Amino acid sequence: MLKRWFLGWMVAVWGLTLWLGWLGWPAAAVADGRRFLRVKVDFLNEVRLSVPPFRETPVGGLSALTYDRDRGVFYALSDDRSEKAPARFYTLVLRFDPQQPRLNSVEVTDVTVLRDPQGSLFAPGTIDPEGLALSPTGSLWIATEGIAPRKIPPFIAEFDRDGTWRRSLPIPDRYVPVPEQKRGVQDNLGFEALTLVVAAPTDPYRLFAVTESALAQDVRPATQGARSRFLHFYTDGALLPPMVVAEHFYPVEVAPAGGIMGITELMALDRAGHFLSLERSFGSKGFGIKLWQIATGAASDTSTIPSLTELSPSLRAIAKKLVLDLSTLGITLDNLEGMTLGPKLADGSQSLLLISDDNFNPKQFTQVLLLRLRLEPGSA
Repeated sequence: MLKRWFLGWMVAVWGLTLWLGWLGWPAAAVADGRRFLRVKVDFLNEVRLSVPPFRETPVGGLSALTYDRDRGVFYALSDDRSEKAPARFYTLVLRFDPQQPRLNSVEVTDVTVLRDPQGSLFAPGTIDPEGLALSPTGSLWIATEGIAPRKIPPFIAEFDRDGTWRRSLPIPDRYVPVPEQKRGVQDNLGFEALTLVVAAPTDPYRLFAVTESALAQDVRPATQGARSRFLHFYTDGALLPPMVVAEHFYPVEVAPAGGIMGITELMALDRAGHFLSLERSFGSKGFGIKLWQIATGAASDTSTIPSLTELSPSLRAIAKKLVLDLSTLGITLDNLEGMTLGPKLADGSQSLLLISDDNFNPKQFTQVLLLRLRLEPGSA
């Protein structure tokens, strides 16, 4: 009896401290979530990836990217629904110019297939992998969108680097697709973005995932913009199972007339609730990509709200500030969906990499963009 009471007390305390910063989340972020970092991003150059099938798999659909600093390689997740080849991710080597901040080439060096909890390959049409994040222990977290017509729920699971399934996060029922009830993720609009925050390799860490667009029960007229749901998870891998800490809503920009709009990637900037988000639109003029800084500290919790179609004026959205409109770069943009920090460049600056998903469409292409990220002192 005492043991059960103590465990319940611990869960309550841990949940409270996740908000107040006892485990490293500064209370200032809670008090003022609209205080943005001074972020500047400069475009440096572009490399297009064109390779033949690698080990009998088509290299395409690269929808997420993460950097393994210990091994000096990148992992790129294919969003193939295990139909053209088994669900998989690729190992990439990016070669940077040693004399100037520039990306010279991208090479595919390995492919790793993913396995389900039973150790088997994922059957065709049972997985739609989209988000990728490397943990401090070297494992990979992968977010999947779910497949609404087949009522296959989305999941976020941890895999070893050899593709072996470890465990999954608890996904609330409101995300499970039930089309006849207009509930859950919409097809191809589930968990597209994933990132994590860690203080030190041995410390607990948090994962953050956001749906590409609204859940079925949250759909509003296209002219109003979608409200995506943003989930905050906590895991320590030992004392307590992974749990949902909070949920907020992310206001997606209005889609171009007759087009589509969604959030395709998320990247943590610090432990104080600041992130970069990537929004992608597609319409008659092609792809449009915008990079935003977002702040979650003052955002309202929406985990008990059944539908986000009509909200009280007192509920606060995640705050946003435009960092870069990539349509101003003077290059042709494709379907950019992946984003990660990379190594330091020749001039000592921090690299930021974006990668596009070509949808296995011969009329599209896989591009890798190199940008420079600068975080300046003070707040904006």
